[in-house]
Amino acid sequence: MFRREVLIEWGDCDPAGIVFYPRYFAMFDANTAGLFSAALGCTKFEMLARFGIIGIPMVDTGAKFLIPSKFGDVITIETEATEFRRSSFNISHQVFRGAELAITAHETRVWAGRHPDDPARITGVAIPQEVKDRLSQ
Repeated sequence: MFRREVLIEWGDCDPAGIVFYPRYFAMFDANTAGLFSAALGCTKFEMLARFGIIGIPMVDTGAKFLIPSKFGDVITIETEATEFRRSSFNISHQVFRGAELAITAHETRVWAGRHPDDPARITGVAIPQEVKDRLSQ
């Protein structure tokens, strides 16, 4: 699990003074990158080169917003890999404001490489066992 605290900034908020929901998805993306960096011991850029992939694009996402956060709040985002398939995997996020669960969210991502027949296209490629093992610890 990867955990980080985030201070809610003025620019994260909408005119009502609460976090504009798309900002959370940017925070989740940063946490997913942090999860991989912590598990693999390298930056996302280094991960792409090391495993010969072009990225881990998101193909599905969703969230349930339970309580709002506002400017000045500190939230904690907990992120973990929850399921692996051949070339796709699930990520879950939980956001806490203090001790209260504020958001539950999920992502499905694909371990993506260049299509062998058309390098202008991408395709799912098998996730290395090393990656699965390190993210499952």
